[in-house]
Amino acid sequence: MPIPKEKLTWIYETMYRIRRFEERLLEETVKGNAMGVAHTSDGEEAGPTGICAHLTEKDWIGSTHRGHGHCIAKGGDVSLMMAELLGKATGYCKGKGGSMHIADVDAGILGANGIVGGGIGIATGAALSCQLRGTGQVCICFFGEGGVNQGALYENANIAAIWKLPVIYLCENNQYAMSTSVRNATSVADLSSRAAAFGIAGASVDGMDVLAVYETVSAAVERARRGEGPSLVIATTYRYEGHNVGDAQRYRTREEVATWREQDPIQLLRRHIARAEAATDQDLDHLESDARGEVESAVEFARTSPEPDPAVLLEDVYA
Repeated sequence: MPIPKEKLTWIYETMYRIRRFEERLLEETVKGNAMGVAHTSDGEEAGPTGICAHLTEKDWIGSTHRGHGHCIAKGGDVSLMMAELLGKATGYCKGKGGSMHIADVDAGILGANGIVGGGIGIATGAALSCQLRGTGQVCICFFGEGGVNQGALYENANIAAIWKLPVIYLCENNQYAMSTSVRNATSVADLSSRAAAFGIAGASVDGMDVLAVYETVSAAVERARRGEGPSLVIATTYRYEGHNVGDAQRYRTREEVATWREQDPIQLLRRHIARAEAATDQDLDHLESDARGEVESAVEFARTSPEPDPAVLLEDVYA
């Protein structure tokens, strides 16, 4: 089914907003303005955007340590995100959480998570809540290929299958868990084949192609809303930057990165939109300009926001 023009342009602008947000984040990190360690997802924008294009404001997502794209695609406020990353009191977590702890429950963002696979149990529990309340909500559980080998996935996917919970386990396979290639850490080439162990639907998709992601996830979301249980979707993608800003990236070649950049998801979508005559180059340039302006405003908001008061250091601490 063709994607409506309005949805296509929303997808394009959202992907570009994610890309620009992370480019500016890297710039602020190099300048020493960002607090802690940030993990960017340049190159992976198609996954969260193609998925969240199917979600309502009431649906939920569970995120990861590399979760800026997830949060933006689900409707997170880039000003509050940037303020959090710069350690300011106006940030989502009052400047105390940083990159790996952004949450906005009102927007359906249940929180990023610094633990590999740490969001799997949270998302599964949220899906149980959706089922018990009969709301028709679904929960997307994001994790990377490093998380696909965690025991938490097997325990939660098993109970989700038994109870037919409305959760989609979405693995963003960006090829490397820090510096370890997925080829050296996983026993099967087709990660989606593991869905058979739970008796749930499994699918693999080109995670650089937002149209393919949109189509594949559509079936999983519809299945979950009908009460037919969870799915495991593997989106094969690639991060252009290192694991974090300090990564020397000795584990991969420049040629490998260049090859993946030729499949850039934003440029692939731009060419599709041109062929489909869904928008003109001028229209898309305008969307990019709007997104850049929004991100610049977010940076300015963060820069001019107050630092947290040391007196509140022990507030909001639960352990």
